Amino acid sequence: MKVTAIKATLLVVGLVLASGCATHSTPSTFNRSEVGAARTVEMGTVRGLRDVAIQNDSRGIGTATGAALGGIAGSTIGSGTRANTAGAVAGAVAGGAAGNAMSRNQRAGVEITVELDSGRTIAVTQDGTSQQFRVGDRVQVSSDGTTTRVTR
Repeated sequence: MKVTAIKATLLVVGLVLASGCATHSTPSTFNRSEVGAARTVEMGTVRGLRDVAIQNDSRGIGTATGAALGGIAGSTIGSGTRANTAGAVAGAVAGGAAGNAMSRNQRAGVEITVELDSGRTIAVTQDGTSQQFRVGDRVQVSSDGTTTRVTR
């Protein structure tokens, strides 16, 4: 019974740690799938800056996953039906709380309004702060159709 509890605990810890490894798309960080991919590039001028908070999309997935894994791990504790049930309930509550907390992380971001040389105006939100740019800066806007980055 101890081996099963240890395995379940290790599984939960591993999944919790893996779910906390969110990918950030900073202007200087690229995912492996982006390397070698062509991107369109336009030049422009910064017309506005606004500090924003970037938070993870919270759709209850972290809470539900944490509760399910916590319940499974908790059910292996104890040596009787009541103990297993109590462990499952306690594990589900603790796992749900941990999953909910992880899915609500937020980080600093900046919304950059850029007037492109083509005359079009766009706003791009990315990791960082407004201190990295100034209104009037000449910038490069690169995009692969999904991810857009502004760099100086």
